[in-house]
Amino acid sequence: MLAETLAALAPRPGGCYLDCTFGRGGHSRAILAQLGQAGRLIALDRDPQAVAAGQAMADPRFLVAQARFSTLAAVLDQLAVPRLDGVLLDLGVSSPQLDDAARGFSFRAEGPLDMRMDPSSGISVRQWLGEASEQTIAEVLAEYGEERFAVPIAKAIAACVRRDGDGALATTTELARLVATVLRGRRGATVPGRDPATRTFQALRIFINQELDELTHGLAAACDRLAPAGRLAVISFHSLEDRIVKRFIAHQAGRDAPRHPVTGAVLDHAPTLRPLGRWLASEAEIASNPRARSAVLRAAEKC
Repeated sequence: MLAETLAALAPRPGGCYLDCTFGRGGHSRAILAQLGQAGRLIALDRDPQAVAAGQAMADPRFLVAQARFSTLAAVLDQLAVPRLDGVLLDLGVSSPQLDDAARGFSFRAEGPLDMRMDPSSGISVRQWLGEASEQTIAEVLAEYGEERFAVPIAKAIAACVRRDGDGALATTTELARLVATVLRGRRGATVPGRDPATRTFQALRIFINQELDELTHGLAAACDRLAPAGRLAVISFHSLEDRIVKRFIAHQAGRDAPRHPVTGAVLDHAPTLRPLGRWLASEAEIASNPRARSAVLRAAEKC
């Protein structure tokens, strides 16, 4: 959704912008192309491979830092950047992370069951599954994957860990096969054209990387740093993310503000954001990039 994202951000030649999710720099390069010599772009990513790719970009207007976007205020303080003219968050896992089997994000290719966006920080999914209780696993699958069959999947995972000990669930394909076995034959358990392990992998990835907490804190920090008329643009890929973004923008726009019981007028509340709209990926983009089929872009402007 590059064209839609640029239209939502509306970069000004001399503005200062923040790309909170550099990935491999597609959005960053497009923003830089619209900036003048006085413009500035800062990029963040917690993945060291993404940061290394950003550091290879030779542009004096550009700087990349390894950081979670929930810590953007601290990064900006270090760089003496008080205000931003635009912030972009492109959520979820990047294509390079999915395509690299060694990162353990994909159930389509065999790799270590890891899923950490920063492999040097925290514990892998495999480690967590080996330590977590059956009930906790079921709660994570239900909450972050909206998996209706979280309980039987969690039972199967726990049984596998008890049986195989330290050798359990060494690879992504082993977990994917286990989930498929649990769901096989259950009415409504699978969706045509979608791997049975999709929800389980989504839940474990979101949980192990604390993605929803990151999003909640990142949105608040981004809104706080936006200059008047600065733009916030967020691309999400599933309902849990989009719900958080939608509610945040609505709340900042005054939807939850106290109102007069008779007239309905907002009482003593100045809205922080003005919603700009919601966009979905076009049929042409989905045809060329099937991963964009669930993308939702929301944007807002600082009041």
